[in-house]
Amino acid sequence: MSSLADRDYFTDSFVVKNPYAYFDAVRERAPIYCIPESGVVVVVGHDEALQVLSDTDHFSAVNSASGAGFPLPFEPEGDDLTSQIEANRDKFVAGRELIALDDNHHTFSRAIVSRLFVPSRLNASQGFMAKTADELIQTALAKGKAEFVQEINVPYTTLVIADLLDVPEADHKFFAEVFRNTDSSNLNQAERDVAVHSLIVLAKYFGPYVQDRRKAPRGDIVSELAIANYPDGSKPEESEIVRLASLLFAAGQDTTAKLIGNGVRYIVEEPGLQDRLRSDPSLLPDFVEEMLRIEGSSKVTARLARKATRLGDLDIPVGTRVMVSLAGANRDPRRWNEPNSFELNRPKIKEHLAFSRGAHACVGAQLARTEARVMFDRLLALTSKIDLDEEFHGPPGARTLEYEHNFILRGFAELHLKLTPA
Repeated sequence: MSSLADRDYFTDSFVVKNPYAYFDAVRERAPIYCIPESGVVVVVGHDEALQVLSDTDHFSAVNSASGAGFPLPFEPEGDDLTSQIEANRDKFVAGRELIALDDNHHTFSRAIVSRLFVPSRLNASQGFMAKTADELIQTALAKGKAEFVQEINVPYTTLVIADLLDVPEADHKFFAEVFRNTDSSNLNQAERDVAVHSLIVLAKYFGPYVQDRRKAPRGDIVSELAIANYPDGSKPEESEIVRLASLLFAAGQDTTAKLIGNGVRYIVEEPGLQDRLRSDPSLLPDFVEEMLRIEGSSKVTARLARKATRLGDLDIPVGTRVMVSLAGANRDPRRWNEPNSFELNRPKIKEHLAFSRGAHACVGAQLARTEARVMFDRLLALTSKIDLDEEFHGPPGARTLEYEHNFILRGFAELHLKLTPA
């Protein structure tokens, strides 16, 4: 019988939905493992993942959206692929989005986006977050149950990022429809085209906004983006600002929604946890961090070796596709004691890699933390008990939980809850 580590991570349904067992099987072979059939290097060690994520000289992020399983659109030549990558950037899925940019282009674009996530702005948004969460939860409480993903979670995260980007309330429903059933993380080309199409739809929406704000700034966030300059004083192309606004909206909605859904499952299933968090909400920040470690929304990211290098005992030739397992690194037993167990007060918890690290660390990390904490706080405050609905998920000890078929992100397709009011 073949090992679980020999199964195809990118297409095998069992592996996609049960990634931790796969990463553990790979780890039994090595913290850095080269898949013989594809040449893809899988990194599951914490220190080794940190090395890759921090090394922008040898590793390009151009394939971070498409994934390491996607073949290169060119034949590598020479000992430095930088010029080839730039010449073929449009052939990579979302190759010109912020998450895939390299060098100065990435540094300059990130500098523009970073100004949106200052603490004062996040603090000002918390009132809107709490109000929105309360309204969605109260509607569900009136029925005593909810399909949490679509009835509470996705609307919540969509409305929060819409408010942050000053999207008119009349357009909120439009954006919710854009995100529905969009999966950017499948090797099926048709599904990938749908995901790219959603970014195109968002770009068509934000395009006129940016044009208008460049002519007549209004003091809102889109205006701030539209009139921003790069650190060297030069002005970004209008298309660059449109891409940044579109990606912020898409990424800010999806990954946070999945994190919150994963957290609710732990609140329900971990013995005594929901009562403990209700009685002491000050524990919620630590709970969010442990959730990010043990079941964050991003399972993997990808890099392309544009120069030859060495990881541990493994030579990495130029052109090597590397899959960095954030989820695997966050359960590395060399770094974490009993890594597959939930531990609320885990020491040095913020050393997890759920938001990546280095130059490409998630720019919206603090927003995601705040959104998750506020939703958990309101959900616990407004209820006295939260249960999984056995009609859909079965009884304790024999649960049936359906995760999205997505090799990059970890999140529920649906999560049915029974809610008892406080």
